[in-house]
Amino acid sequence: MAATPAPPQAPPKPTWDPRRPEPVFPWLRPTIRIRLTLLYGGMFLIAGILLLSIIYLLAANALNVGSELPFKIVSGEVSSQTCNFPSRTTAAQLNHAMYECLNQQRQHALDDLLSRSLLALLGLAVIAFAFGYAMAGRVLSPLGRITRTARAVAGSDLSRRIELDGPDDELKELADTFDEMLDRLQRAFTAQQRFVGNASHELRTPLAINRTLLEVQLSDPHAPVELQQLGKTLLATNERSEQLVEGLLLLARSDNQIVERKPVDLAEVASQAVDQVHAEAEAKGVEIRGERKPAVVQGNGVLLERIALNLVQNAVRYNVAHEEVQREALPNKGGGRREGGWVEVNTDVQHGQAVLVVTNTGPVVPAYEIDNLFEPFRRLRTERTGSDKGVGLGLSIARSVARAHGGHISAQPREGGGLVMRVALPI
Repeated sequence: MAATPAPPQAPPKPTWDPRRPEPVFPWLRPTIRIRLTLLYGGMFLIAGILLLSIIYLLAANALNVGSELPFKIVSGEVSSQTCNFPSRTTAAQLNHAMYECLNQQRQHALDDLLSRSLLALLGLAVIAFAFGYAMAGRVLSPLGRITRTARAVAGSDLSRRIELDGPDDELKELADTFDEMLDRLQRAFTAQQRFVGNASHELRTPLAINRTLLEVQLSDPHAPVELQQLGKTLLATNERSEQLVEGLLLLARSDNQIVERKPVDLAEVASQAVDQVHAEAEAKGVEIRGERKPAVVQGNGVLLERIALNLVQNAVRYNVAHEEVQREALPNKGGGRREGGWVEVNTDVQHGQAVLVVTNTGPVVPAYEIDNLFEPFRRLRTERTGSDKGVGLGLSIARSVARAHGGHISAQPREGGGLVMRVALPI
């Protein structure tokens, strides 16, 4: 027997999140601009110190500090306001005093030159660092445009382009290459969406015809029992195919940004989803509870309702009641009733975002399986086909709709079994 191929692995998570806010203190980040500023300022300081050292040595050499006097006093007296010369002394003593006074004045001049030069160098260094920071920002401004465009593209806006002007240098070549890559990516993405949409539309018609023919055949009271049973099976299969087509079409639509937005209350959307799943939950013995507070967002009400409906349906279908209760609570060994599963649907506004949280009991979900649940046609520990719980597109559609609204969806294993699904949308 041939071994079945291993399912494709989920792509790795990006290490950079475009929704991450900018740091509060950008100076603490070792950005390229800061490094270039330090490089420019450091080079200026090194050149200034070398220049100052050369000037100091040349000045000291010109003043001849420590050399002999170019003259000698033979007789007489010398008076000075800066040096104290002894009175009534010999010529040799007077020459020595003159020598000490002249060296002191030369050293004072050099010290004054050094201190004033250091102050000037310090002021020029501050100006050099500021000028270097401004020039680094000007030189790196094209990279800022590339980064902003990449962030916009990461938010599913493939129509953005850099369109960098200026000289034909390395940065413009990088920007043009990035624009060409975005063009190819947008064409491929548009072609894929068009194919999925056209294929889904083309498949609707034959499936609708099959459903009509089967319903007409089942409406005949004189049809044989075997034929009615076969018709019901075919009708269920046809219904599942219709769900698959509708899911593919909705998935293709939800991958785009929402252009027309209207105020939508997540509490109302969640309540409508609960009403639609209420009958199925009662049949499986699943209790639906929770507190739905107002949380108004700007978006498409139909798509947002699909998020809530998919999450609540999954929470009901993949619950302990489906495996243990089967339509009614079973008696336990103590003579009482075994409690069925439950689903908790909450809406609220947290940290400036509208939040929808769906928590349910159910089988234990390993943490490493979470990412696979959001892949199309993937189910927990099941094959791509052969399941009667759905077509495997619910969470994929929910993630696409959340991204189209500028939000995100996350899942966490619940302690004791089940999942905690959290949808956060900007207000």
